[in-house]
Amino acid sequence: MPMNKLVFATNNENKVTEIRKVLGNQIEIITLREAGIDIDIPEPHDTLEKNATEKSTTIFRMTGLSCFSEDTGLEVEALNGEPGVKSARYAGEGRDTKDNMEKLLANLEGLENRKARFRTVISLIWNGKETFFEGICEGNIIKFSRGYNGFGYDPIFIPDGSAKTFGEMNIEEKNKYSHRKKSVEKLLQFLKQHLDTQDKSPKFN
Repeated sequence: MPMNKLVFATNNENKVTEIRKVLGNQIEIITLREAGIDIDIPEPHDTLEKNATEKSTTIFRMTGLSCFSEDTGLEVEALNGEPGVKSARYAGEGRDTKDNMEKLLANLEGLENRKARFRTVISLIWNGKETFFEGICEGNIIKFSRGYNGFGYDPIFIPDGSAKTFGEMNIEEKNKYSHRKKSVEKLLQFLKQHLDTQDKSPKFN
């Protein structure tokens, strides 16, 4: 596999779309399905970093290819950082988005402090070495969902500096604020530096 291709340890098409939008044609992203890998990698740990590492190291062991994974959590200040690493399964193992939002809104009922942040952690394994990249988007949780775009908690989260929820934004608007975009931009900068170094290295016949 050429070095401008990376395996992304996910089959979440929403995440793939967001990341491909940021990277454009600079790096080609290969999903697990496209790589012929059909597994559901567990996320058993208590931090985003450990869960991201679990996914990237699993794929690296299976393929030997440079790859990356990400784990994202919604961290609500008044709930001591919940749902955090349990964001996708906050209301149960069914990963039901509507149930997750309803549980969060119920837990915040009557509370004035609605501050929250989305945090993304990327684990990149490049030439066998792991590097982390983090992206954070600060904002607030509203009392009722608005919008049908995005996924997860997007319809109840308003990023600082906007009057719209993520659920009311198209992908271009969301990427002006997105935690995932911030982490991917750091990933891209890292890759550019290493690819530039690689391109400038002496070539031997």
